[in-house]
Amino acid sequence: MGLKTHKPVTAGQRFMITPTFEDLTKKSPEKRLTWGYHRRVGRAYQGSITVRRKGGGCKRLYRMIDFGMKTEGIVGEVSSIEYDPNRTCRIALIKYGDGNKKYIIAPTGLKIGDKISNGENVPLTPANCMPLKNIPVGTLIYNVQLDKNKNAQLVRSAGTYAQILAKEGDFAQVKLPSGEIRKFTVDCRACIGQVGNIEHSAIRIGKAGKNRHLGRRPKVRGVAMNPIDHPLGGGEGRSSGGRHPCSPWGKLEKKTRKKKLSDKYIVKRRK
Repeated sequence: MGLKTHKPVTAGQRFMITPTFEDLTKKSPEKRLTWGYHRRVGRAYQGSITVRRKGGGCKRLYRMIDFGMKTEGIVGEVSSIEYDPNRTCRIALIKYGDGNKKYIIAPTGLKIGDKISNGENVPLTPANCMPLKNIPVGTLIYNVQLDKNKNAQLVRSAGTYAQILAKEGDFAQVKLPSGEIRKFTVDCRACIGQVGNIEHSAIRIGKAGKNRHLGRRPKVRGVAMNPIDHPLGGGEGRSSGGRHPCSPWGKLEKKTRKKKLSDKYIVKRRK
């Protein structure tokens, strides 16, 4: 993927940086692997706002991604690299030997015509999936399972990767993109390589209207409001609030991470 800057014909284009999409295949998404869904956009069942600053946005078709990675013993071929509006990375359409088609997250270097496969004894090539016990120490991986009976949940956004640091007994130590080092059972699966679309972090929105297309509504700071609207509002001149950060209803901000049974597998926390 390449990036391009725009001639500043308008104010919104002055600092805008957009992708060129030259790496994509010109085709419509696979119809059987898409479905339309109604986004809640921060609303509860009755329609009341439960998450602020969400709403609007363009309609999207959801692409069903194969995060389970359970197609074993059948070699697949990459038939297209496509755009997915629901995630930052690119997706690849795989056509397997039995005629089935599935979408996967496209890693760096994956091209049309490449062969991919899942299993324990498959080559160490990008997009191939195998258990951690079969992946050498130091290998870059993505699309990692937290539990061997669940779909892959970690390392799925553009440009990210994890790295296997060590193996000991039934566990492997993996360094995640956040810097956290965590133990995984060696039966958990992961894909080889780094998630594609590495230059996504260099994209610059350029104008507020594009944020509205993404479903993000304006965000106003509490200290910029009036006292009737927020506990931090008001004051002569610009003030920093003068009290602990809180919500418009006076609920104090605090850490939201809860203790989990899986915390015992964390070897080193992020940061």
